[in-house]
Amino acid sequence: MTTTVSPKGAVAPTNRWMQLTIGVICMVLIANLQYGWTLFVKPMSETTGWSIAGIQVAFSIFVALETWATPFHGWVADSLGFERGPKVMIALGGLMVGIGWIVNSMAGSLGMLYLGAALSGIGGGAIYAVCVGMAVKWFPDRRGLAVGITAAGFGAGSVLTVIPIRMMIASHGYADTFFWFGLVQGAIIFALAGFARFPAAGEAPAPIASKLPQLSESIPPREVLRTPVFWLLFAMFVAVSASGLMATAQLALIAKSYGVSDTVLLFGATTLTVALIVDGLANGAARPLFGWVSDKIGRENTMAVAFGLGAAAYWLLAGLGANPWGFVICAALIFFTWGEIFSLFPSTCTDTFGQKYATTNASLLYTAKGVSAFLVPFANVIKDATGSWHGVFVTAALTNVAVVLIALFVLKPMRRAMVERRNRAGEAVAREDFGGAVAPAE
Repeated sequence: MTTTVSPKGAVAPTNRWMQLTIGVICMVLIANLQYGWTLFVKPMSETTGWSIAGIQVAFSIFVALETWATPFHGWVADSLGFERGPKVMIALGGLMVGIGWIVNSMAGSLGMLYLGAALSGIGGGAIYAVCVGMAVKWFPDRRGLAVGITAAGFGAGSVLTVIPIRMMIASHGYADTFFWFGLVQGAIIFALAGFARFPAAGEAPAPIASKLPQLSESIPPREVLRTPVFWLLFAMFVAVSASGLMATAQLALIAKSYGVSDTVLLFGATTLTVALIVDGLANGAARPLFGWVSDKIGRENTMAVAFGLGAAAYWLLAGLGANPWGFVICAALIFFTWGEIFSLFPSTCTDTFGQKYATTNASLLYTAKGVSAFLVPFANVIKDATGSWHGVFVTAALTNVAVVLIALFVLKPMRRAMVERRNRAGEAVAREDFGGAVAPAE
């Protein structure tokens, strides 16, 4: 949507739900970069002779760059202003994800495949960072829900293309599939970029009165990096993300090891196809649901519920994965209970460090996903050492339990104490500046 500016510089109102919709559509269009990857791995290996381990390095490169470059993307978007920032970064991101998948389609070596992964990772990260930034800035009154809806586009977007991608790979090969999906998705994102923007000063509604700990000021990124709360959130993000990415990257291999991958399950669809569709829906639904819940009962309490269920899901998959329906249900529960980190952590970050630098600060935290990507291969190490996936699932379950305990008994009191201390300090300064006329915040 084009914004008009009056001679006095007043910005014409923009429908914030339309901005949220633009963000969701862009996220849907980059979802295949991560969640559709598993469909390409085996066909690539069979066609090229490359090892699966070598191909999966490309996945790690994609995830690493999709996350590690986001602080720069967020900083550029914030620096260019509320109008130009989102437009420029989303347009560049659309170009790069399109080119990245086209490079994948032409890759004659693993090195070229890694280049395609790098391009699509950097481009996808730009789109992700700005779309999340749009959500937290336009919806300070419904932050968890808005970020959850936006992140749901990334989590569930691949559901729309799982069957078309599998069919096109089967009929035309993985290379043509990379080419045409990359071209079309990149072009649509580029077109949508022209309508995206952040809110101008005072344009977004004020935050509603809330019992959640929220900082009244805004902390710049350099100072955020010096706070213990940030690094605790970072470590928790890495732990949960590593287990979730393991399931995402290895789902087809896990299904094959259990002997259920090609079992016809429903309406002619195989267990893997059904699982991918259901997993995408579960992953997407979790993000707005847990985001909304966290707006009501608190971020850490919601983390405890979600990660506790995640621990149970990994434990159940270890015992029930050999049954086709057991595999589908347990895998869906795993995706349902790890995808919500992409709504809970950005919301917690903005609550804790303020709104002005929200895009950059949330992007700094998001780099934890890139760190976690390089832990994914350790799942294969454990599997090869033990001869099954059981040890991997038990490790993931115990990790989730540990994060539950940290959320409730370490993060919750630490974060509340920091926010309350800084808010009191801010109120004291305001009273001094205005001669005691400023009332304490509720």
